[in-house]
Amino acid sequence: MTKKKLSSRERVFAMLKGGQVDPAPRRSGVDHLPLMPITMQFAGDLIGRKYYDYAMDHKVLVEGQLRVAEEFDFDYVSCISDPTREAADCGAAIIYKEDSPPAIDNQNALLADKTKLASLKMPDVLGGGRMHDRVKAAELFKDKAANDKIIEGWIEGPCAEGADLRGINTIMMDFYEEPEFIRELFEFVIEMELNFARCQIEAGVDLIGIGDAAASLIGPKLYEEFVWPYEKRLIDGVHKLGAAVRLHICGDTRAILEGMGRLGCEIVDLDYLAPISKGREKMGPAQVLLGNIDPVSVLQDGTAEQVYRAIEQCHKEAGGNFIVGAGCEVTRSTPHENLRVLTDYALSH
Repeated sequence: MTKKKLSSRERVFAMLKGGQVDPAPRRSGVDHLPLMPITMQFAGDLIGRKYYDYAMDHKVLVEGQLRVAEEFDFDYVSCISDPTREAADCGAAIIYKEDSPPAIDNQNALLADKTKLASLKMPDVLGGGRMHDRVKAAELFKDKAANDKIIEGWIEGPCAEGADLRGINTIMMDFYEEPEFIRELFEFVIEMELNFARCQIEAGVDLIGIGDAAASLIGPKLYEEFVWPYEKRLIDGVHKLGAAVRLHICGDTRAILEGMGRLGCEIVDLDYLAPISKGREKMGPAQVLLGNIDPVSVLQDGTAEQVYRAIEQCHKEAGGNFIVGAGCEVTRSTPHENLRVLTDYALSH
């Protein structure tokens, strides 16, 4: 009997509900593997727009995401663009360039003087700033794609946002020298990020991505003591607001995989430095894993055959509960024919 073709929304939700715990595809509730790579600069280039416009104007971002989803059969569209939106609305110094992502000015960190935290005002998500622009992207996606695609919002995790506000080098010392300040800072971050998540969910997103890249830098002991409890509160809070969660921690996360698996996220992205076999071993068969071929040496610079073999190996290591994607952002220089290998693999498995 021919299996019913699902919409992208049906496909992803079927997997998130456990439709493919059994790795035998013919017995699962999913017609083929979902396809959810992260694209940002690639999407901007695809529509011929400078990245400043993509990051600063939700209409450009939505156009780029819809084009990528259409041309490469992605199962979702995303509001992700850069990690500086929250910090910008808090008053942090941001470095803007014409054709690269906005970046935190770590030489002029907003909370270089930690006493400023006590007077730091909680930003108004809908106050016309960069967070508001992301909410507008969610609203526009709901109008244009909600009948088919999963809509993904995005927020920063406690360690990543804490680093954006305090400075990456300073916060690493704070874990040892200012532990109470770390907790106060993370309390502020959790409140801000849940406000941001709530506004995006009310605007129409189904899934909240949480980026917590700095968490891969601190080691398992500090992760368990300081970061995991706040990530857990953030994820539980998003769930209470009615959305699923996709966790993305860049870098080598092998030392914290077990903790990541205990957070209760519907999807865990693994960067290419953390083998999917290790993720499956530490997180168990029910966790949906996404990834995780090397976005540069394989997806960008490899041959189509190398891309195919790499994603095939990821799928083999993951077994069931697997979503096709790269280890991190698809680079802007990725050949279209290589990205289409991921599309073809997802559609045929």
